[in-house]
Amino acid sequence: MAVTPLIRPLQSDRKAPPPLRPRAAAVLPSLRSLGAIATLLVVGMAAALTLAARPAFAQAAPTDCPPLLRHSFNSLQTGERHSLCEYRGKVLLIVNTASFCGYTQQYEGLEALYRKHRDRGLVVLGFPANDFAQEPGSNKEIAEFCRTTYGIQFPLFEKASAGKLPANPLYAELIRRSGQAPQWNFHKYLVDRSGNRVQSFGSAVAPEQREFVRALESLLADKPAG
Repeated sequence: MAVTPLIRPLQSDRKAPPPLRPRAAAVLPSLRSLGAIATLLVVGMAAALTLAARPAFAQAAPTDCPPLLRHSFNSLQTGERHSLCEYRGKVLLIVNTASFCGYTQQYEGLEALYRKHRDRGLVVLGFPANDFAQEPGSNKEIAEFCRTTYGIQFPLFEKASAGKLPANPLYAELIRRSGQAPQWNFHKYLVDRSGNRVQSFGSAVAPEQREFVRALESLLADKPAG
């Protein structure tokens, strides 16, 4: 005689649960990784553009460039960066200029010298400066004044936004070599073709004055090396 079990196996009518969906937290690490990669790409592109935009003046100075000329400045007329090594082998007349000075009319004599002797190797280099509170204008205003009032064609460089002339590395070396610092605007330094010899002339010495012209002519008479 068969015996019916008193306890039957439990049978559940509950359906199997659906597969678990990925939690949002599991997706976040992937998103963060993608964000990090995107950031690295942006930084890399910015760095590449910065390197590409670096101007040529960052290159080393030519080996035949005198140490005195191994400096670069922004042109007042164009804003472009220029190395003074461009003027090696030339006779240089370096002047600190100002638009509201009793000697401002010397611009006329300086430009006349430049036009007369540039074919012989003279280059006049003007450095506007507000050391004596007589050049307060912006670089654009100074450039316009020089162009319209005196028709200046010789190279001028941007006025330093801060600091005095002795902080300018070129002027620091001119002062060291000549033993004389500018006491006023339109102080003049004559530099020979080798970039070694420096002569100093005070503001009261006009560009057309005999002693100055004699010194300039003597330097122009020297033939360029090589």
